[in-house]
Parts: sequence; structure tokens; C-alpha cells
Amino acid sequence: MARKKNQVIDPVEAPPVKKLRKVVSGPIRDKEKTKRRLIATVGKVLQKYTYSGLTITNIAKESGLNPKLIYLYFGNLDGLIEEYIIEKDFWSPKSRTQITELLEHPKPIGAEAMNEVFQLQFDAFLKDKAIQRIIHWEMGMKNKLLRKVADDRENIGNQLLERIDPSFNETDIDIRATLALILGGIYYLTLHAKNNGSTIAGIDINEDEGRERIEQAIERLITRDFEAASAGSKKGKSKKK
Repeated sequence: MARKKNQVIDPVEAPPVKKLRKVVSGPIRDKEKTKRRLIATVGKVLQKYTYSGLTITNIAKESGLNPKLIYLYFGNLDGLIEEYIIEKDFWSPKSRTQITELLEHPKPIGAEAMNEVFQLQFDAFLKDKAIQRIIHWEMGMKNKLLRKVADDRENIGNQLLERIDPSFNETDIDIRATLALILGGIYYLTLHAKNNGSTIAGIDINEDEGRERIEQAIERLITRDFEAASAGSKKGKSKKK
């Protein structure tokens, strides 16, 4: 049959180009995914059973992985737990950012900045069950790893304290003692409230009203000491004149 005049002849269609599949697995990637899964499982087991439940059996069961992988990737159970605790920073991301910014700037650190650091920590500690378990663990038993983690945490806090010490040097205000009591109070109040729902001095920090009272007390204590130190320092200078 003759073609019609001016008929357009369709070109031969080329076969569709197959897209290459992105490689999403492999020995290295699978290893890292497995390690992350095991580390995350430590936190789940810690929250579910407390530190006494951190066993090879519980971690393997909770993760659904072969217990031999713990030995393969971490050496032993302690190696896995150490990886988790080191990774689980005590200082909340917001607190660490705040502390880093304060340490990097040469300007004096005042009551407002210190209050913000402790308010952020109080809020983070109330919400993070894993950190609550770790602190409770530190209090309940002697452990080299937990001591190291506590010392590292203390070192970060000490860098901040060294910056505010000059404001109190010529006064009888012991700001470090005040802050130690505040931090200890945060630990005790939170652990009591979250573990058995009990109150302290009739204050329940599981309720908004109780939590706000503690937040106000933290701010009041820090502000009081900074203001007293400032007033004492001015008196000392006027006497020297």
C-alpha cells in the first residue's frame, strides 16, 4: 500500500534507559546500622528494666539481633554500654550550645545566663528517662565508666564556674555551693517524682504548678547570690577609697 504524501514516519523508539538502583546495603553500611541498633537498644532496655536489666539476653531480645554481634562489634557488654553512655550526653543539646556560647564570649557571665543553663537542664532531666536512669545508676553503684562520665560532665561544668568565680572572689557568697544544691535538688526531686510519683515538701513536679515553683526557686537563688555579690563588691570598693 502506498504511503500518503507528506506522511510523517515515526522514528524507531529507543528502549527506555533503566535507572541504576542506589546501593543501600553492603558490609560497611550494614555493620553501622547494626551497631546503631544495638546502641539504641541499650537505652530502651535501660528505660524498661533499669540498669540491672542491661544483660546480653535482654539487649539481644529487644533488638532482635544475634547476641554474638555484641561481642563482634563491641568486644563485650561493657563495650556496648560504654558506647551508649558516652554518646548519651548528660548536657542537653540546648544546654551544651548555651555553655559553648558563654565560654566562647569574653563578656562576664551573669545571673540570667546561669539561670538559663540550669532551667534548661531541669527541663531536659524531667523529660529524658534514659538520663534519669544513668544518674540513678551513678548513685547506686561504683563503676569506673560511670565515674569517668561523671568526671567529664563535671569538667564541662567547672569551665563555666571558673568564668563566674571572679564575680564572687571578694565576697562571702559561695556560688558553687548554691549551684551544687540546686543541681542536687534537681536530681532528687526528679528521681522521686518520676520513680514513685512522690512529693517533696508537698511539691509535685509532675504537675505544672509544682514544676513552676521549683523553676522560680532556682531563678530566685541564683539571682540572690549574684545581686548579693555585686552589692558586697561595691561596698568593698567604697571602703578602700
